[in-house]
Order: sequence, then structure tokens, then C-alpha cells
Amino acid sequence: QVQVVESGGGSVQAGGSLRLSCAAYGSVFSINAMGWYRRAPGMQRELVAIITNGNSTNYGDSVKGRFTISRDNTKNAVYLQMNSLKPEDTAVYFCRAIIQFKDHWGQGTQVTVSP
Repeated sequence: QVQVVESGGGSVQAGGSLRLSCAAYGSVFSINAMGWYRRAPGMQRELVAIITNGNSTNYGDSVKGRFTISRDNTKNAVYLQMNSLKPEDTAVYFCRAIIQFKDHWGQGTQVTVSP
């Protein structure tokens, strides 16, 4: 069984920064990729950033140049450094771990950016 746990959400003013953390626990034998998605109120879930086990990265267009994803394979963890935050970044952020080609999702962490 795998558990994915996020932390680091919160409230910040526009222009500020936050760092999200996520770790996978349990029967974690082979992580194919880990990433972050978000869902704003009334919107569909969208990709924020994802990083593969080969360290290839992909970012959503709206966060390119502002957010940086990184991972620590020794901790089965992934991080999202969010800079120059905007009110439109307000959403619930979800961590996704693809382990042996199966999806595992965290419960989500709220990020709120005020004007």
C-alpha cells in the first residue's frame, strides 16, 4: 500500500513564495514520475509540473519561469518551489506519484494568494 502526503500549503500575498513538499510512503519500489496538479474553484484539475525518474520535467504554461519542481530519490519526495505567486495560482494542489505505472494521489493542500 502506498500513501502520498503533501505539506507546505498556506496563504501568501501576491509576489510571495511558497514551497510544497510531497513524499510517498509504504510499498514504494519504483517511482516512474512524481508531480503536482492543481484545481481551482470551478475549474478542472490541471498539470502544474511533473518530473520523471530520468529528471525530465514538464510545466504547465501558466507557471513556467515561476515554479520549479525537484525531487529527492532517497526520500521518495518531490518539491515545488513557487515564486512570484499570483492570485490566479490559488487552488488546491495535489501530489501525484506514478509507481510501477500506477497512480497514487495525495489529499491535497490549499494554496491561497491574496492580491
